[in-house]
Amino acid sequence: MSNEARRFHVAVVGATGAVGQTMLAILAERNFPISKLTLLASERSAGQQVDFEGDKITIQDLATFDPAGVEIALFSAGGGISKEFAPKFAAAGAVVIDNSSTFRYDDDVPLVVSEVNPEAARNRPRGIIANPNCSTMQLMPVLAPIHREYGIERINIATYQSVSGAGQTGMEELGKQTAQLLGFQEIEPKKFPMQIAFNLIPHIDEFLDNGFTKEEMKLVWETRKILGDDSILVNPTAVRVPVFYGHSEAVNIETKKKISTEQARELLAAAPGVKVVDERKAGGYPTPVTHASGTDPVYVGRIREDISHPRGLNMWVVADNIRKGAALNAVQVAELVANGG
Repeated sequence: MSNEARRFHVAVVGATGAVGQTMLAILAERNFPISKLTLLASERSAGQQVDFEGDKITIQDLATFDPAGVEIALFSAGGGISKEFAPKFAAAGAVVIDNSSTFRYDDDVPLVVSEVNPEAARNRPRGIIANPNCSTMQLMPVLAPIHREYGIERINIATYQSVSGAGQTGMEELGKQTAQLLGFQEIEPKKFPMQIAFNLIPHIDEFLDNGFTKEEMKLVWETRKILGDDSILVNPTAVRVPVFYGHSEAVNIETKKKISTEQARELLAAAPGVKVVDERKAGGYPTPVTHASGTDPVYVGRIREDISHPRGLNMWVVADNIRKGAALNAVQVAELVANGG
């Protein structure tokens, strides 16, 4: 992206985290029009220097920073930080794009996926735009065109979410446990409630009164808000898997009008941000390691009609949860703002 007529003072809050670092890489890759870049983190990270397009930028302490003059602020430092500081940045005149769940379900905060509902970014009365959860993010570019053409009544979904979704400590735990088990050593789970190496854990986030976890209910709440349809039924199960990067989703949808496999492939091939990898042969489908990790598209394969339902369709959806699931969409929304959106 290039916009020589107008450049912006951009702040990245949580600049030392995995998502924050990826945001910086994508800002550079997409040539975002920056006049000044401010990097913010906790006091313990203040004073460190980060390379950005040949310059060394010193990380500042968020707690003591004055946000006056910041025009676009990308937040990825956790819900507590967003709750405290995002309103302060917005009050000082910045448009805040927040990656936490803090504001997602507020009626006066738009929840935006750049390829699906970019127009929603314009209506931001509090100066805050929310980024969806990573599992919702990769699902929306696939489901939105189908919903608009055929109508979706029900979504049955099982997510297979990588440990990077739990942060650096999640990745460290998988690596450590793998090494210990291969060395015939005992392990002690810390980050996850059970052993994650060579295992699957059907539990992400806290359990709610209805028996679902909060991670699962995010798919319900966010899908309805982004697609603008509270009538869509969503039945989710979220599973943590021993993969470092890339979330996968087994998706079954029931549509109002029947959609064939061929119609689905044609529609998805034309959908922005989506890449179809769908051949009925060994390796003719996307995986988190071979396709998604380190890349931007949402990949979809295993497209087939549901033999148990007259208007059912099955798909397998894969994306890099750090890039597409968080950092890329935040930058794409910032581009919408920079372009007057």
